[in-house]
Amino acid sequence: MALTAVLINVTDIGRSVDFYTTHLGALPLEVGSDSAELDVVTARIRLERLDTAAETTWIPDDLQRGFRHLGFKTADLDGRVAALKRDGARFHLDPLSAEGGVRIAFFYDPDGTLVELVEGPLQYHEVFDRDAVDSDWALGEPDRPRFDHIAESVADAEATHAHYQARGFVLMGGIHQPHDNRGFEITFLRDGDVSIEVFSFDAPMIARAPQLDAPGFRAAELTAPFTGTEPVMELAGRAYVADMDGLVQTEKEA
Repeated sequence: MALTAVLINVTDIGRSVDFYTTHLGALPLEVGSDSAELDVVTARIRLERLDTAAETTWIPDDLQRGFRHLGFKTADLDGRVAALKRDGARFHLDPLSAEGGVRIAFFYDPDGTLVELVEGPLQYHEVFDRDAVDSDWALGEPDRPRFDHIAESVADAEATHAHYQARGFVLMGGIHQPHDNRGFEITFLRDGDVSIEVFSFDAPMIARAPQLDAPGFRAAELTAPFTGTEPVMELAGRAYVADMDGLVQTEKEA
């Protein structure tokens, strides 16, 4: 059940296409007035214009369950951060060295989707699937940013692992956060060249109902449906479902 695309709600197609092509190396495949499809090496980004946008219920607190951010690998984090700052991008976290021997930075796209840049091969504190880690590292550090992961905060990491492993993902590795007093742990589920980065905490979590009509991340597109899962709703004739923590997904269209 590979993750093939990310759907993002936007208010201005041209502005968002310019942002992703300029700052994340995306290649436009189709661009119209109401939608666009961009190549980000290992997946696609599908931008969908909202005629009327609801106020988002997403907040920048990783204790909120469900979608947290999109992650891209890059060989030039500082150069890309400098260009983003010159163009006035709003930053959530300036570049820093993180657990696992990587450098990271977080910023927002024009409609509030949180995006991470990661430089360096992640040194997992725990390796659960050696082949998956070796395949991850073999992709190298790209000059053109490469889509790497979707991050999700969950109430029960083991239940999340089982949920996605039953659908073809493998549990690849883990990173500890010993200096975080919330009991923060990160694990990685892998299918193909893309991961789901799973955040779990000892601290109480914040629930969020699935939301399809607000600017920002709408859904992850997967190659197969979640059998037996009830749709959250339909939008423009397309069915959407959510996992137990509210990460919205949709089946890849033929």
